[in-house]
Amino acid sequence: MPDPRHELGERAEEATAAWLEARGWTILARRWRCREGELDLVARDPDRVLVGIEVKARRTGRAGSPIETINQQRLGRLRAALGRYCAEASFSSDNGLRIDLVAMRPEGLGQWRLSHQRGIDAW
Repeated sequence: MPDPRHELGERAEEATAAWLEARGWTILARRWRCREGELDLVARDPDRVLVGIEVKARRTGRAGSPIETINQQRLGRLRAALGRYCAEASFSSDNGLRIDLVAMRPEGLGQWRLSHQRGIDAW
């Protein structure tokens, strides 16, 4: 039997990707993994900044807010993974690199409540 949390995460990542694409973003990778960590989504925003996107889905607020899950250690892994992606994809970082957080909560009937926090880390 599949883990419902895993399914929720996958659905949230799909919804986030669709939401971003509708706003002019280009999704470059999904669930990109390397030894440094994993990026849920890698995208280029409309300003051509390379963005690693951490997607956090919660059914309720009991587990705390999604931003509370991003400590300095986690942020360091996300930063290192985005740097690795940039190097392996030979992607120019001339326009900058950034880590964003997207918090999702299902609202029923395929609808989501989405909160996009830009630049929880940028360089």
